Amino acid sequence: MASRSYATFLLSGHLFGVDIHMVREINRQLEMTPVPHGADYIRGLLNLRGQIVTIMDLNRRLGLEKATLSEHSHNIILKTEQELQSLGLHHDSEDLTITNDKVGLLVDDIRDVVIVPEDSIEPPPANLGKIDGQFLTGVIKQNDALVAVLSVERLLK
Repeated sequence: MASRSYATFLLSGHLFGVDIHMVREINRQLEMTPVPHGADYIRGLLNLRGQIVTIMDLNRRLGLEKATLSEHSHNIILKTEQELQSLGLHHDSEDLTITNDKVGLLVDDIRDVVIVPEDSIEPPPANLGKIDGQFLTGVIKQNDALVAVLSVERLLK
């Protein structure tokens, strides 16, 4: 039976996951340069070892309150389309097709990597609290928690 792996994290008390294949790295570098007149969900630009990465406040992108930086805050740096293509992953599913821009997601806290059978991923609800279901590809029941699986492609459109 085929399985999928997800990096999980917290946003405003909700548990979310992104396909582990999409994640280049997770870091705590939070010194960002603001982007004047940028979209309200663009938190800033990050210089990551000489490469400029646009950091998206995932709370704001999902329609929640602006993230408050804390000792638990992290950036999930995503792989680019070119990196996914080099791994042969870019067309496996819609959530593994993104952009060639370097993008990171600011999240409240990092949790575990979960591995689940593909048939345990259920269709997403129309909404999850205040979060629009258009950004979700599915949900996973994990112990006593519900993991909302995000579509990176839809987030970046």
